[in-house]
Amino acid sequence: MGAGKSAALAAAREAGLETTEIDELMEAELGMSIAEAFERLGEEGFRAREAEVVGALLERADGGAIALGGGSVLSKRVRDALARHAVVWLQIDAEEAWRRIAGSDRPLARSAEDVARLLEVRLPRYEELADAVVPQGDRDLIRRALPSIQALAELPQGTKLLWAASASGEYPVFVGRGLLGATDEWWPLQGRRFCVTHPTVAPLYADRIGPLVTQIEVEPGEASKSMSEAEEVLRELARAGMTREDHVVALGGGVVGDLAGLCAHLYQRGAPIVHVPTTLVSQVDSAYGGKTGVDLPEGKNYAGAYHLPAAVLADTSVLETLPREELAAGFVEALKTGLLAGGALWERVRKIEPLDPAQLDDVVFACARYKCEVVAADERDAGLRQVLNLGHTVGHAIEAASGYSLYRHGEAIGLGLLAALRLSDAPDLSDEVETILRRHALPVSLDRSVDVEEVLAALQRDKKRTAEGVGFVLLSEPDAPRTGQLVDPDRVRAAVEELLE
Repeated sequence: MGAGKSAALAAAREAGLETTEIDELMEAELGMSIAEAFERLGEEGFRAREAEVVGALLERADGGAIALGGGSVLSKRVRDALARHAVVWLQIDAEEAWRRIAGSDRPLARSAEDVARLLEVRLPRYEELADAVVPQGDRDLIRRALPSIQALAELPQGTKLLWAASASGEYPVFVGRGLLGATDEWWPLQGRRFCVTHPTVAPLYADRIGPLVTQIEVEPGEASKSMSEAEEVLRELARAGMTREDHVVALGGGVVGDLAGLCAHLYQRGAPIVHVPTTLVSQVDSAYGGKTGVDLPEGKNYAGAYHLPAAVLADTSVLETLPREELAAGFVEALKTGLLAGGALWERVRKIEPLDPAQLDDVVFACARYKCEVVAADERDAGLRQVLNLGHTVGHAIEAASGYSLYRHGEAIGLGLLAALRLSDAPDLSDEVETILRRHALPVSLDRSVDVEEVLAALQRDKKRTAEGVGFVLLSEPDAPRTGQLVDPDRVRAAVEELLE
């Protein structure tokens, strides 16, 4: 209720689609208003008639746009019939929904408390059924998202869409299996494509995102995230004749995405970029939100910029080509996100057995949703977005102290999670996370070759340090992070030294 279905139908009509408003259809079928029908039939009687009318419509409908009532999905017949359609969830929180509908004649929503209760009951169904998720926004947001929603018809079955929106802009996130095989028929941007990738990924997938004007390969690994490498990529783009009407395609993992994103930001003062993440860590985390950057000798990601992508295409089938160790390391970012989100996502990730890539589609989409919702609330890292740094303060310091060569990024972040949970005085949660890391054959102790003093020194160079000191993200239970927490240096030292045991 109040989510903007009327505006969505108006946008669909402008796009030439036939539209149906279920409330209007029900009133015509019943010969009375919805409120009167509830009064005469009761909720159970109304839902039974709704299931008949809406179920029959969905079972025969072929094309067009249908606006369901908020409770229509409580019917199994309706849910079953929705399987052959693209289901769009227009998100809205209870407070805003009530603000929009207060004073209207809604038989089940007479108060703000009623709306909150209804949303709590229905939310799991919305999450279960949605093929496209559109966040709460202005009246025209659905109009802007509609072309991407319609693109689902051209993409592989099972593909899901998340419309990501924050202060600087909006972009579609597509998650699905076989997406790259569909790019001959569809691509999210006009203009020529200039690909930044690396030698391992290019032979596998570069021909699936063509035609490409040029293909710039950078060596895998953190060493490629440097100012000198960024300059070389920028010069390659210039030599290839790229203009601001063209766009960069970042084909690879987090290193490629960070580097290519910064180059897109800098090139001719800003060029579009499409991210095609090919690792688990990039599909669940780094491809979203617009953070780009390279490392300096003084610290990780010390030079960078915010540059939102024009689109993200996460083909989960490519995860099947990852080495087991890379997949496990990437899982740590999903584990971190589960800890932050709590609820269903935490329950899902805490139970995952050593990874079967074919079972990760829902985790990738859920993690993308969580991160994009955080970024929408705080794009420039001034508050809420800092929660995403859970485990990264110590993790980044371990990477720096070990020369970015001893641990994969996710492995270092896993150690950082253990340190953060110990600093959070959450022994039971720390023990569980350690058990999960062991189950995935991830390190749970710091190699003796790593100098604790170097780790502590790198901590003091953390790019989020303020005049007051280094602020940690602490978490005593899932879905309860606390940002900017100053911790006694002796406790920090003890937590790092404990990793050596």
